Amino acid sequence: MTTLSIVTGGSRGLGRNTALSIARHGGDVILTYRSRADEAQAVVGEIEAMGRRAVALQLDTGDVSGFGAFAEQVCDALTALGRDRFDHLVNNAGHGEMAGFAETTEAQFDLLFNVHVKGVYFLTQALLPMLADGGRIVNFSSGLTRVSYPGFSAYSAAKGAVEIMTLYMAKELGGRGITANVVAPGAIATDFLGGAVRDTPAYNDAFAAMIALGRVGLPDDIGPAVASLLGPDNRWITAQRIEVSGGQNI
Repeated sequence: MTTLSIVTGGSRGLGRNTALSIARHGGDVILTYRSRADEAQAVVGEIEAMGRRAVALQLDTGDVSGFGAFAEQVCDALTALGRDRFDHLVNNAGHGEMAGFAETTEAQFDLLFNVHVKGVYFLTQALLPMLADGGRIVNFSSGLTRVSYPGFSAYSAAKGAVEIMTLYMAKELGGRGITANVVAPGAIATDFLGGAVRDTPAYNDAFAAMIALGRVGLPDDIGPAVASLLGPDNRWITAQRIEVSGGQNI
């Protein structure tokens, strides 16, 4: 049976590439977006052009109060797709804040933790009844949990919490055959932080100098890795932090 994956933040950046990579591997996709319905529908069109099925649903992963209604939308989407379960949950949606430790505000801190920690925790919890036994959870973290870079103390702390949370997901959901892993990208040329790594030559060059393979990453370096992790050949991998960084800071 064709697999069905939910990819949060699937309308752009690494989420978009992950959704498209899953479709190239033969899977169907439910992707979420926060505000740009046009971008999400464009991804749906690309997936459908591959002969796969896709649905775009609006979701603010920083607003836990909306997760019950979202779960109902997922249930409706499953029915429309002729299913009662989905197979994979990829918690990708998020944002970055770059501010020094002394300058980081409580509002910045709270938003990062609401989206990256509280959102991941309670969205996964809300969707568990519809996640198939033997399914997969992939949570996005960051290379910044292994090495430090000024300005990312709150962001990296949130991602560190995601990594610990993933261990507990793997342990407590293992009885259902569900695996849970973390993918941790390094510096990637996307619109993250306004496209800083992609569009600012000084940042791009600085990060490239830290990477064994000599360049910053591209979305095409990440999406296929996630899609591969969801495949049947990786069924015995769980509770792992898999860094996809080209050898950054080794």
